[in-house]
Formats: sequence, structure tokens, C-alpha cells
Amino acid sequence: MSMNIVLMQPEIPQNTGNIARTCAATGTVLHLIEPLGFSLSDKYLKRAGLDYWHLMEYHVYRNPEEFWRMHPCIRAHYATTKAPRGYHEAEYRDGDFLFFGCETRGLPENLLEKVYDQCIRIPMRPEARSLNLANSAAIVLYEALRQNNFPGMCAQGKLTGREETDSPWLDYV
Repeated sequence: MSMNIVLMQPEIPQNTGNIARTCAATGTVLHLIEPLGFSLSDKYLKRAGLDYWHLMEYHVYRNPEEFWRMHPCIRAHYATTKAPRGYHEAEYRDGDFLFFGCETRGLPENLLEKVYDQCIRIPMRPEARSLNLANSAAIVLYEALRQNNFPGMCAQGKLTGREETDSPWLDYV
């Protein structure tokens, strides 16, 4: 199984780097639609993605038209604050594409008008304008993965047994 995250014209390298790291950890393919507000060699992008870039698959498209030519028949969900329903009400399937707009404007309204029945929203307080892009992508992606039983992912961890120094705050636990 593989989910897909599409970032339309992202502007902040740290957000894209954090999303890339999430994609690496979940086996999700990242699609970047230019123009980007940064270079893919940007140190902030690399730092946010840490050393996970080799674990992920990503594609860059010169513009939305190139993306649609390469992916003409996809099942998609469009994250926007203008959506008529919550992200948790959508049904996610293997191979779905999760679209997110740029940090300052979101997805274009002329696109949203055409796909309004596929738009999803993360519930938040009415006076809040939006959530951070990287956080939004992680929230929606993990709901999609949850609905598909976290395919290929490890749900349990274990302690390492490493030596730790005692800290006074541990007395409160």
C-alpha cells in the first residue's frame, strides 16, 4: 500500500522537510508541484527531513498541468479550511492522493470549486485561520493509514536499555 501527499507550491522549506520525514516513516510518496518557495538543496529542507531522504520516494512537477498529465485518473482528497466535511468523515483507500496548498493561500479556489465534494477539513476553533502545513499533512495522513490498518508499519516499540542519569523531575512521575 502507498498513500500519496501532494504539496501545491509549498513555500516554507521546514514544512516540506517535515512532511518528507513523515512520508519516509510511513512509506508515503511525496509529490511537489512547482513553483517551490525554496530550492530542494535548501539546508532547512534537508535539516527538517534529517537523514530520511533516502527512505522516501518523491517527484517534482513543473506545474499543475504536468502533474495532471502524469496522474489523470486518481482518487483524491483536498485539504482546505473551506471544506464541507471533516477529514475523519472521508473514506481513504490504498493509493489515494492527499492534496495540500501553500502555506499562505491554501489550494486555489477555482480547483476547490471543481472538486468540492472531495474536500476535507481538520476541525478547529472558528477564530483560528488554519493549522501548520506539516501538522495538517500528518493529521490527515495518519487517519488514512489508520483506516487501512497502518500497512507495513510497526505499531509496537521497545525500550533500548540505555543508561540514563536520574533527574529530579522523575520524582514527580
